[in-house]
Amino acid sequence: MNEKEVSEIRRRFRQDKSNITHIRGCFVNDKREIVSQFDQSLALMSQEESEKFLAILKRTLSGTLGKNLIDLSFATEQVVAGEEHQLLMELRNSSLKNEDAVQAFFERVIQNIALEGQYLILLTHDTYDVFYRSKDGEKQDDASSEVYSYILCSICPIKPTQPALSYYVVENEFHNRKADWLVSPPELGFLFPAFDDRSPNIYNALYYSRDVKENHAEFVDAVFKTDVPMPAAAQKETFQSVLGEALADDCSYEVLQSVHGQLSEMIEVHKTNKEADPLAISKGTVKSVLKSCGVAESNMDAFDEKFNDEFGADVAISPQNLVDTKKFEVRTPDVTIQVNPERSDLLETRVINGSKYILIRADDGVEVNGVSIRIS
Repeated sequence: MNEKEVSEIRRRFRQDKSNITHIRGCFVNDKREIVSQFDQSLALMSQEESEKFLAILKRTLSGTLGKNLIDLSFATEQVVAGEEHQLLMELRNSSLKNEDAVQAFFERVIQNIALEGQYLILLTHDTYDVFYRSKDGEKQDDASSEVYSYILCSICPIKPTQPALSYYVVENEFHNRKADWLVSPPELGFLFPAFDDRSPNIYNALYYSRDVKENHAEFVDAVFKTDVPMPAAAQKETFQSVLGEALADDCSYEVLQSVHGQLSEMIEVHKTNKEADPLAISKGTVKSVLKSCGVAESNMDAFDEKFNDEFGADVAISPQNLVDTKKFEVRTPDVTIQVNPERSDLLETRVINGSKYILIRADDGVEVNGVSIRIS
């Protein structure tokens, strides 16, 4: 799915937009025991309650594609006869009314998720009459091309509040408020089937993980029986390690400055051009950047080998997972320098009388502890 398709489905989670009639829920304690289950009708809720439920579900489609939102693919064999795919299809096709399928799904999640504390599993179903968009991009609401039927799952930690002194308006008095339990934003979840090319794609699902350091691989394996990419934070750390180990003596400030600058430029161009599909780069793209920096052929070969070992030969990675376009940092054991990424040219490294230095060009506006100083 691309950003436009995700946004189109996100807009469904409003009372006046969705065809969601009810929400299934399963409250699980820290011992993996089901405390309670519910099947609540949105029509019977207050407006405030239904809006809060929809807002929680909507959060499962938030974040960055390739970082928080990840496309998962099913093999053809799974779609034809896979137990895990058949269960998801039954949940969708029955609009969550097949009790055996719902209970089987809850049990599968509970037995294969590593979340500390209590949590809530939410399931909902929606049908969307996909509006027709003409070649000139005009939206035609009265011309529906097909119906997109899908389920959305959100898994939300339930955290205790702290006892506190609270003001009660009716009594016009302060009283102690006891500890209570609040539903937190989703930690993980998914949309099935995917909404690709504005049509249902039963060969794909869109998976969500709030924490870029965690991909909940055990949950993905249980529900989808497929591999999930390395977490975004781990991709960045691994890429940095591959560069440092492979480039050896070629791993200079100038080379890393160029890698950061060129990858950041790719991200910016993609954003400026408003490309619908997520940006992904291959190993070959990074090697072209290294070659332009004059990296030795032997070190290029070392990078090739280490990249294959860590990521795989044919893997495409989002550059947003590899560099932070808003941050450029130089660090020593005792000093950390934060640099505007667009002005990394203000720094250079140099050896003077046998000692290594990081030089910063400082023409004006220099302050020490908030006090302006002059450099003579």
